Amino acid sequence: MVKRVDFPETVLTEGKKKKLEVRSLDHRGRYVMCKYLDPRTMKLADAKRKLTLKDEEGVVFEYFIIPLKDPKRALLISADTEEKDRQVWNQKVGKAEEMWRD
Repeated sequence: MVKRVDFPETVLTEGKKKKLEVRSLDHRGRYVMCKYLDPRTMKLADAKRKLTLKDEEGVVFEYFIIPLKDPKRALLISADTEEKDRQVWNQKVGKAEEMWRD
């Protein structure tokens, strides 16, 4: 027998088929969003972005975000996870830094 749970309105949402759904936490953690620049001009080399997520247990997930013609839509593609000691260029301060600040 399934126990009935009374959910607060703040976690309920309506799906595409107008069916009631519960917004439930899958993972919580940290993220880094990277863009790709031309090293000579420092202008965008590509419109894609890379989203790197790290969950509470330290597991890393990476995805490419490819913009579509409609500015409100993008394609999310799983990417192979790269080495853990990667750095990123911080344009604001003009230097390389660790991707994850612990």
